[in-house]
Amino acid sequence: MIKDNQSSLNRLHVVLDALVTAFSYLFAWYIVIGSGWANLLGNKTLGADFYFAALFFIVPGYLLLYSFFNLYTPKRVLGRRNEFGKILKANTIGLLIFGLVLYLGRKNPYLFNFSQRLVVYFYVTNVILITAERNAIRIVLRSMRSKGYNQKHILLVGYSDAAKGFIDRVRANPEWGYQIRGILDDSHERGTEYKGMKVIGTLEDLTYILEQNSLDEIAITLSLSEYEKLRHIVNLCEKSGVHTKFIPDYGNVIPTVPYTEDLQGMPVVHIRHVPLNGLLNATLKRVVDVFGAIVAIILFSPIMLTVAITIKLTSPGPIIFCQERVGLHNRPFKMYKFRSMTVQDPNKEKMRWTTPGDSRVTPIGKIIRSTSIDETPQFFNVLFGDMSLVGPRPERPFFVEKFKEEIPRYMIKHQVRPGITGWAQVNGYRGDTSIIKRIEHDLYYIENWSLGFDFKILFLTAFKGFINKNAY
Repeated sequence: MIKDNQSSLNRLHVVLDALVTAFSYLFAWYIVIGSGWANLLGNKTLGADFYFAALFFIVPGYLLLYSFFNLYTPKRVLGRRNEFGKILKANTIGLLIFGLVLYLGRKNPYLFNFSQRLVVYFYVTNVILITAERNAIRIVLRSMRSKGYNQKHILLVGYSDAAKGFIDRVRANPEWGYQIRGILDDSHERGTEYKGMKVIGTLEDLTYILEQNSLDEIAITLSLSEYEKLRHIVNLCEKSGVHTKFIPDYGNVIPTVPYTEDLQGMPVVHIRHVPLNGLLNATLKRVVDVFGAIVAIILFSPIMLTVAITIKLTSPGPIIFCQERVGLHNRPFKMYKFRSMTVQDPNKEKMRWTTPGDSRVTPIGKIIRSTSIDETPQFFNVLFGDMSLVGPRPERPFFVEKFKEEIPRYMIKHQVRPGITGWAQVNGYRGDTSIIKRIEHDLYYIENWSLGFDFKILFLTAFKGFINKNAY
């Protein structure tokens, strides 16, 4: 059965991780101490026996770290990038612990003379080799599953959008090794199918099928209208001992990773989890915003001064264009930009978007819009607290009123501060692009925010976000 295979695979993972970690450490020792290639100071105060004895603490310690970061979960649910992130985090924590032990034990002659260069080489080598080992296992499992081995046999209980979504993902990822045996449902006739997956019976047939003991998992995919049957189905599955999971049929209402709160034993699912609602997260982001805005203003000040002088000399009107936008908690604020158009009637301007070849755009305006230089005064918006360096782009009140009626969940973007750049923008959704796709990216950012995610967006903006082909 698949359960036995998974247990064996987990044990193999532990053994391989231990061997790779030991090899990485010994390889680092050989490079730094044994051969002397990287030991520029020629420090061989400690004997090899002391370095080798340290393995008795290092290997178990790193295995515990891998376990803590859930690196022994099935690869069906652990993506490649997610796995690499966990490997990097575990090894970084290991590096910090290593450094802390050497610092606290600096009065001990052995620890004082322990090669710090070896620790760094071990960190780099171990991240590379553990990642390579995990990817090799992934490739082997994919090959085995494509040949019919290590398959997980699943029965779906309920014909719903959740069932269809699960089938779509299984078909798109054959390397997962899922084999759907069929669907049980009371509201559809036997033989009804979706992409080759047929309804093979009703919920009354579940007891008989479970008695055959030929399944690895039951996936409950009931439609919302059938949730009163959930308790009975769960009881049947638990009596049989078959692993059961619940795939809710409200994916279009509740986000992918909902935030669940324990209210004295009662689970409370928050419809929308916004990490930035937390005081610590909000404070960290604000500190980064203020520091980043100050640095950006200093760095861009020569460019901003040049642009300001050029606008003043080439076009009558103010240098800075203030436009009302909707920000955090639906509050309006004045967003600053370098003026890139001729002076217009405010009542007409607020209801129009810029179009290709727009006659309102000045010659210098075309340049600063296409390079996003016109957005640089918004660093002052960040300082004043109206905006953030990273977040959903703010929109004008007229369009907010329009889109909130046309696009589901549009107003959720106002639960965080708007940004100068965002996840939608670095993915190409700027200017005259799909509003729906833009909102999808904004919601993903809101629900998955982290400082690391912000830095990633800023990094991508620096390399590909300034030039805007959709700016007219």
